[in-house]
Amino acid sequence: MPYLIRTPWWLKRLYPRRVWNMDTGSKVIYLSFDDGPHPLATPFVLDELKKYNAKATFFCIGKNVAVHPALYERILAEGHAVGNHTYDHLNGWKTGDEEYLRNISEAAALIQSPLFRPPYGKIRSAQAGKLSRYRIIMWDVLSGDFDNSVTREGCYRNVINHTNNGSIVVFHDSEKAWNKLSYTLPLVLEHFSRAGYLFSAIS
Repeated sequence: MPYLIRTPWWLKRLYPRRVWNMDTGSKVIYLSFDDGPHPLATPFVLDELKKYNAKATFFCIGKNVAVHPALYERILAEGHAVGNHTYDHLNGWKTGDEEYLRNISEAAALIQSPLFRPPYGKIRSAQAGKLSRYRIIMWDVLSGDFDNSVTREGCYRNVINHTNNGSIVVFHDSEKAWNKLSYTLPLVLEHFSRAGYLFSAIS
């Protein structure tokens, strides 16, 4: 399915209550990682972030937190933010409202956070309207690390060519994304650090 690397202005305006990027006049980037924690990818990400004193936001799947609680605790202990990404990575467009909200609540028992990111970015307006306790965090830039048709270099270029002040960038600490993530993340951190950027978590 086709997707946009950079979220266009008109989509942001269509859903203004969702957070697409952070308003900042300074050189700050907001890296985010979906679908973890994962026993290989998440420790790698944390180790790389630590090298640059970078903070990020991890949108965790509830069932993965249940299986890897120590990794979840490490994310928090190292000063990163976490967010709810449902318990079973549900597609809101294909899931009834009651089931979808129940799945989020199940994840919330493990993930104490006011942040929520819908898997695939797919959530109905009726579902979003019932999540008033959450900030719904979308994104400004998709790395494409989940896409088998994107090369590792292409993934890197997606990020450095489209990211600027206040961008929320999506990576995945998952098995599927590992090949591209392991190549791209160190280069992205190095590139933007040399350019004078800081990396912050979403508050």
